[in-house]
Amino acid sequence: MFNKVLIANRGAIACRVIRTLKKLGVTSVAVYSEADAQSLHVVQADEAYSLGVGAASATYLDQQRVIEIAKQCGAQAIHPGYGFLSENPDFVHLCEKNNIVFLGPTPEQMKVFGFKHSARELAGQAGVPLLPGTQLLTDIQQALSEAERIGYPVMLKSTAGGGGIGMQCCYDPESLESAFDSVKRLSQNNFSNSGVFLEKFIEHARHIEVQIFGDGQGTVVALGERDCSAQRRNQKVIEETPAPNLSDDIRHSLHSTAVKLAEQIHYRNAGTVEFVFDQQNEQFYFLEVNTRLQVEHGVTEEVFGVDLVDWMVRLGAGELSTQELTAERQPQGHAIQVRLYAEDANKSFQPCAGLLSHVEWPVVEGLRVEHWIEAGVEVSPFFDPMLAKVIVHGKNRKEALSKLIQSLEQTSIYGIEHNQAYLQQLLTNELVQRGEVLTRSLNEFVYQPTTLDVISGGTQTTIQDYPGRKGYWNIGVPPSGPMDSLSFRLANQLLNNDEHCAGLEIILSGPTLKFNTAKQFVVTGAHIDATLDGTSLNHGEVHFAQAGQTLRLGKVTGHGARSYFAIEGGIQCPNYLGSKSTFTLGLFGGHAGRALLAGDVLHVTGTASTGELAGKSGVLPAMEELWEIRVMYGPHGAPDFFTDNDISEFFEATWKVHFNSSRTGVRLVGPKPHWARQDGGEAGLHPSNIHDNAYAVGTIDFTGDMPVILGPDGPSLGGFVCPATIIKADLWKMGQLKAGDKVRFIAVSLEQAEMAERKQNAQVESVCFEHIPLQACECTTAVVHSLSAEQVGEDVVYRSSGEDFLLVEYGPQVLDIRLRFRVHALMLKLESLKVAGIEELTPGIRSLQVHFNNLVLSRCKLLSLLEELEHEMDDIDQLRVPARIVNIPLSWDDQATRLAIRKYDELVRKNAPWCPDNIEFIRRINGLDSVDEVKKIVFDASYLVMGLGDVYLGAPVATPIDPRHRLVTTKYNPARTWTPENAVGIGGAYLCVYGMEGPGGYQFVGRTLQMWNRYRQTKEFQKPWLLRFFDQIRFYEVSAEELLDIRNKHPLGQYPLKIEETTFSLADYQALVEEHSDDIARCKHRQQTAFEAERQRWVESGQANFVVEEVEVEQAEAIELQHGQTLVESQVAGNVWQVVAQPGKTVQAGEVIMILEAMKMELEVVAPCSGEIAYLCSEQGTQVTAGQPLMVINEITASKGAA
Repeated sequence: MFNKVLIANRGAIACRVIRTLKKLGVTSVAVYSEADAQSLHVVQADEAYSLGVGAASATYLDQQRVIEIAKQCGAQAIHPGYGFLSENPDFVHLCEKNNIVFLGPTPEQMKVFGFKHSARELAGQAGVPLLPGTQLLTDIQQALSEAERIGYPVMLKSTAGGGGIGMQCCYDPESLESAFDSVKRLSQNNFSNSGVFLEKFIEHARHIEVQIFGDGQGTVVALGERDCSAQRRNQKVIEETPAPNLSDDIRHSLHSTAVKLAEQIHYRNAGTVEFVFDQQNEQFYFLEVNTRLQVEHGVTEEVFGVDLVDWMVRLGAGELSTQELTAERQPQGHAIQVRLYAEDANKSFQPCAGLLSHVEWPVVEGLRVEHWIEAGVEVSPFFDPMLAKVIVHGKNRKEALSKLIQSLEQTSIYGIEHNQAYLQQLLTNELVQRGEVLTRSLNEFVYQPTTLDVISGGTQTTIQDYPGRKGYWNIGVPPSGPMDSLSFRLANQLLNNDEHCAGLEIILSGPTLKFNTAKQFVVTGAHIDATLDGTSLNHGEVHFAQAGQTLRLGKVTGHGARSYFAIEGGIQCPNYLGSKSTFTLGLFGGHAGRALLAGDVLHVTGTASTGELAGKSGVLPAMEELWEIRVMYGPHGAPDFFTDNDISEFFEATWKVHFNSSRTGVRLVGPKPHWARQDGGEAGLHPSNIHDNAYAVGTIDFTGDMPVILGPDGPSLGGFVCPATIIKADLWKMGQLKAGDKVRFIAVSLEQAEMAERKQNAQVESVCFEHIPLQACECTTAVVHSLSAEQVGEDVVYRSSGEDFLLVEYGPQVLDIRLRFRVHALMLKLESLKVAGIEELTPGIRSLQVHFNNLVLSRCKLLSLLEELEHEMDDIDQLRVPARIVNIPLSWDDQATRLAIRKYDELVRKNAPWCPDNIEFIRRINGLDSVDEVKKIVFDASYLVMGLGDVYLGAPVATPIDPRHRLVTTKYNPARTWTPENAVGIGGAYLCVYGMEGPGGYQFVGRTLQMWNRYRQTKEFQKPWLLRFFDQIRFYEVSAEELLDIRNKHPLGQYPLKIEETTFSLADYQALVEEHSDDIARCKHRQQTAFEAERQRWVESGQANFVVEEVEVEQAEAIELQHGQTLVESQVAGNVWQVVAQPGKTVQAGEVIMILEAMKMELEVVAPCSGEIAYLCSEQGTQVTAGQPLMVINEITASKGAA
């Protein structure tokens, strides 16, 4: 047997061959185009080698490169699969020349059967029935003459054709004349051979083929026949064995005829003899021989219980005996296969490329799926669009069909369009059910899509559902969902939808959608221009669209920031972690984790709509520009963090919405607090810094001196104080705040907030919104309860964060691992109790956030339970928890983090003390002599994971176990708007690995590998997140280039991490601290001295009083355009991030000329016409408002002196 076999193919067949090689104990070698680098055949193979970049001609068809890799890796044989080089005699000669066994027929057999005209000759010599036909044709005149002799209709065929390419049915001389040159040209382009011939076309034809296998010595066996009549454009769609409605005599005759033909040339290896069967006269005729393994070989294997790939390999190795080959075999049951293609059946089956965000196969008895895909795979436009072959085996045809229909119903593939729904409808067709399909039957089959085509995606249109993602707050997964959930819920209620139905959230401008099925829909939220086939629509009213109609949603106009589109039955897409909501920063949920783009297809329910709700409307909330938002005081207030005056000013102020606001958070501009303390101690230099704790959605978070209302895509964990939290009845208003709006906050009590929530729920049910007046209350304290150390062994403080979040804090505001153990002990107790109403538990450094349903479990009852548990708390000093040591790479001072620093300096805060070099700042603020000392400490430290989700997606907040390794810094003020995925930073005494791109405030030291694997399970990623509480992180250094390679391999499981199982003991930690107490004290003194020196520098330079100022944009003077000039205006309020086209540059219409940063997105500004940039109206770095002039273009048609 061979030691090593190379598979010169890709996709499903490569995976199929690998499976057999593993069974035989043979090392499998994959080759791949770079476009296939993440394909399953690359992942599954024992070895894999790149063929480079490009389409098939430059990769899989590069014979010399394939042979070179085979020799390099020591492969003794090559399996060609099907397609590509599988029927190329020159490649077989090349293999033989290099002493490599080709697992297939001989080159001579390929040649004789490879050209259809010569195959006809050989078949005729063997006595095989032939259709009336011709030899190769010399010109159109001969073709016309022969067609008259044969009789129309005729099939014009390329002699070298295959896969349905180079075939044209002609019913008369005119169609033959029209097709002749086209078929010759296709044949030459695809097969380098322009030879064509004619065959009689059978109108009522079935396609029957016989599976053969020969030993090359004259012995050939037939393994039944397959019916492949279900074809679209001469490409097979359904294949089955045994062929239905065929007499035993015909069946036997087909087998014996195929064997006789193959025996004549001592056929070697697997092959297929294809026949056309005339259903009317029940005669069969020779069609062609495929000298390779067929796509549909699996159905034969299922019925005959053989492994054809196994036979091919063992024959090549000289280990397949004649006795085994000729053993008596009877077909058992029935097998059917369908081909699942990445193609849109509603758009003439055009191929579809892109990311597969979800792949799930069912478990059904008798089901076999041959595929190469998994979630996270990018389907390339360069290759065949087949995703999978779905094969079922049953006791009989009826059972096999039933199982196949069931299997397709339970299969879930999402991200790009494919033909699954088409296949499902086809299998229920009467002709298929009866087994009476002819080769032309599918031409009359009409597919009924239940989809919407996205003609234009709009600015940022995403799929959301209510209430979003729950249960993952403790690992940094935000709920997402609609930012204005009230308008969203009202839309679903108007359509009588279930409240969990998914719809669209629209920002700035909406999508254009073509309905492929009749459905009712409604648009709510901020007013948006809406037309159906050009007819204007009333906002907030249910409308009925017929199949074929187009809905255009234009700009969001007037007050408010977001509009919502709901459709009858909801938008259908897979759940990710329990929700359909899109989290664009995390690249998951909704439509492949992103905003909609032109060309996307949205799926809806298949239920027929009658339009009975058309015209229905309700009372919807009005949009404003001066908003009053009711909040509850807390979790952090005066006098611990803020002064009483700070809190008064907070509620008295009229805040302005900053342009750089988004779903993660709404930034506000207003008065700077005076603060009740100088700094945050070990948590950071700024008084807003605290030891990381969990946040609530809708809390007002002071990131330095600038408040941000945390949105549904905001972080779950962080180290900033929050003086107030929006009540649930007013959370919707956060979603409608847009740049320039004014906001006033009004404090209300828990009782008032709960009353408003209940009333609003009733209003949603009746689709009748009404403002709910609430009585304002005084802000007395943010602490709702406390216990002393004398009572329970540790001071405990309970802080309210809205109606349904309670923050339990332990001990003084210091970094003390013992307090984290206490938090862990409480969390374990609550988890074991499974209390009704408690939804999530999220630990921080010295706190536990309890998320509860306040309408199920009252805060009063929860506090009683928590107090009871404190009295029952065990001795945590003896606690030992399971842990791991996880070794991960770190690219020190990585180029991606340097880019983030530069962007911050240009767009957020100029000349901040930590810019342009964060590592130098860390050195200075810790009193170290060199940046090398900083580096040594980071790489020597063992970081204990105290929390997950500190800036999203399993991102750890960790601190060195040895206090001497604890570097202390302040955080960015204000926070960055952009941080590279997996940047590593230090803030306060903590280290964080950012789980994804997004905002952030920690000082950068470098970048590492992924903390989150959104699609795949690997040895390291048993769940989407890598780390666990109390893991210990240790870094080792790699270069930036090495890290990029690691980041490619790590999510695929191709970069093994060294992970050691251990435990963490509080007693051992306390012993370490006591042993090195003197050194620890000296380190703290050094840091405190440097800390104070840095603070003094800030005071002297004025940095200590830094305030984010809202730049008042000057009203631009009216611009007088000359003849032939076009003005380009900003569509949004934002900042000019980059001027792409400077004055004097010639641009084409649609070309990007400027990039704005707004709503934490980079928005491209494109040229509305072709021409030359005349001058800029807004320079790079300037703030602009909606409608503000950006630049002027001299149109290309203007006269030379027009400017």
